[in-house]
Amino acid sequence: MTATGTRQVFRLPDLGEGLTEAEVLDWKVAVGDTVEVDQIVVEVETAKAAVEVPVPYAGTVLALHAAPGAVLSVGEPLIEIGSEDPAAAQYREEERAGSGNVLIGYGTGHRPSSRRRRRATAAPSAAGTSPLTGPRPLRQATPEDAAKPRAAQARPAGEGEARPLRRAVPDETRRQAPRVISPLVRRIAREHGIDLAGITPTGPREVILRRDVEQAIERARTATSEQAAGPVPQEARTETREARPASAEVERIPLRGVRRAVAEKLSRSRAEIPDATTWVDMDATDLVAARDALRRTRPQLGIGLLALLARICVDGLRRFPELNSTVDTGRSEIVRYGRIHLGFAAQTDRGLVVPVVRDAHLMTTAQLAAELKRLTGLARAGKLPPESLTGGTFTLNNYGVFGVDGSTPIINHPEAALLGVGRVIERPWVHDGAVVPRKIAQLSLTFDHRVCDGGAAGGFLRHVADCVENPAILLADL
Repeated sequence: MTATGTRQVFRLPDLGEGLTEAEVLDWKVAVGDTVEVDQIVVEVETAKAAVEVPVPYAGTVLALHAAPGAVLSVGEPLIEIGSEDPAAAQYREEERAGSGNVLIGYGTGHRPSSRRRRRATAAPSAAGTSPLTGPRPLRQATPEDAAKPRAAQARPAGEGEARPLRRAVPDETRRQAPRVISPLVRRIAREHGIDLAGITPTGPREVILRRDVEQAIERARTATSEQAAGPVPQEARTETREARPASAEVERIPLRGVRRAVAEKLSRSRAEIPDATTWVDMDATDLVAARDALRRTRPQLGIGLLALLARICVDGLRRFPELNSTVDTGRSEIVRYGRIHLGFAAQTDRGLVVPVVRDAHLMTTAQLAAELKRLTGLARAGKLPPESLTGGTFTLNNYGVFGVDGSTPIINHPEAALLGVGRVIERPWVHDGAVVPRKIAQLSLTFDHRVCDGGAAGGFLRHVADCVENPAILLADL
């Protein structure tokens, strides 16, 4: 942060966790707005999550140094604030006395009103204001101005009455007008013939984001394809998708934010970890029955299959602690953790993220279910704090929600193992000497061969499968 005269430049702060850059998602203020200390002025997306950034200055917004979609490095100019006059600043300081010091980028904890306060002066013309550079300097007052009545000073020369600051717009018109901040979003919509008025916005303050337009484009493509081909049988839909001719256009999508962080972590995992995968089919009929019984008798707990599988994973890691570890390559050591921080894969609009349930070994099944639900909600809303995405010691990936049976997942570096669960589906199964339909699923375990051999990995996987097939095994250690 620097200050020059009455202009104060707030630079992108260090948001922690070694983050070096962030993408501007949405400005909460505009040039000309009045802001207070610790007021949220912008939402940015880092490699971990979306973060709301408060400003440490009070005054008038003179310039916004980055448009939505721009990527800034830590320390680059973000917003420019014009200081208030000393008397007003002293008054505000006295009002805030006792609030304590704050860390830049984190605020004092109170949330100011989200309503913007406009300056009382007349709005400058379009030619005199730029959304990124701010207003032009005001004309200096002259002795003649002092002799004029106050109302005469406010209106242009040659007019009998002062003009209103802005033309009233009917509420209905204001609601119907689509709000799009990014020129890139407008260009994408225009190139694909998308009517912005027909898009439901998902951004803050009902702003249409790029993902909203991309979803509309995909829906339009799907509708056009279905109309041209006619009804397609269910069993032939996969083949139809594969046979669809490729587009002649080339689309380049920047790797930014969460997607870039995931790409870098997975690339590092493949380059550094000598992984191996083992899998087993299991009969999940009794586990599904246990879940259904809990839903009937204790519906308020919200315990699902993921929570039950998390409970089983924790029990397995207690028995096979070598999988709850990492490799310190610098010191040539295997580091085994005494605490279990269970990560789980969650699909969001910003890509795949892995929230972490800390100290999962100390939680009951109901507590695990509540924490899984809470973290999933934050992840899908883009509100996960950076500390909730780091520090995991083992990952559970329920890729069965995508309708697939098996996978060979990539280990979430720097962890040593990852358990994948496929879809649960009825299949013929030998049970009590007879072939009957049972609810079958596949488990796959990818592990770092440096921390254990196939015996330990197979033992863990077999224990998890046994607990799924007979959940009563977990009662032995209660």
